[in-house]
Amino acid sequence: MKERSVVISPSILAADFSDIQSALDLISSLGLDYVHLDVMDGNFVPNLTFGFKFIKDMRKHSDLVFDAHLMIENPERYIKEFAAAGCDIITVHKEAARHLNRVINMIREEGKEAGVAINPATSVLEIENVLSIVDYVMVMSVNPGFGGQSFIAESLKKIKALNEIRKREGYEFRIMVDGGVNASNHHAIVEAGADILVIGEAFFKSEDPEKFIEEIES
Repeated sequence: MKERSVVISPSILAADFSDIQSALDLISSLGLDYVHLDVMDGNFVPNLTFGFKFIKDMRKHSDLVFDAHLMIENPERYIKEFAAAGCDIITVHKEAARHLNRVINMIREEGKEAGVAINPATSVLEIENVLSIVDYVMVMSVNPGFGGQSFIAESLKKIKALNEIRKREGYEFRIMVDGGVNASNHHAIVEAGADILVIGEAFFKSEDPEKFIEEIES
């Protein structure tokens, strides 16, 4: 993979589902390595997207890092299926996993990188006990369920808090930020300590995606 100061993970949720191949090709053509896969079950969030069959089919046509974000209740039921479908990173929500430590260990036992996500109303303190065993922490900077929402400014405090804990404890997790990230706020997000930016509509609906990526990385 190309070394980058900040990783951009375009969210396929904002792409045209009737032409996913073109979306994957666009991401690859711009030299990006990640694609973000928003899995929603209609229960944990009020929206439905796709499941592991869709991801398995995409995997046949792409060598991108599949960054799966499971917005589903009781995610432990399907960890093996998402791992087998070709996900490289599997992130589950603290609010959706009754036994969070167990689910994280399940992901790692499948040979995948494990992430924990927290909603805007969830405190960083609620995941302190798993920060030593996760590879990623995803700060939701919008309420999960739909794309196109505005960034919640209070999320910057969470990013900074996680960065401070990481430095103090010597943890190695990477901080993802998902929701409302765009060309006008990404500087503040990265300065707060974010390593990975999940970007959906701002990327796929840009008139010039290449120029957009250059602006983010400049």
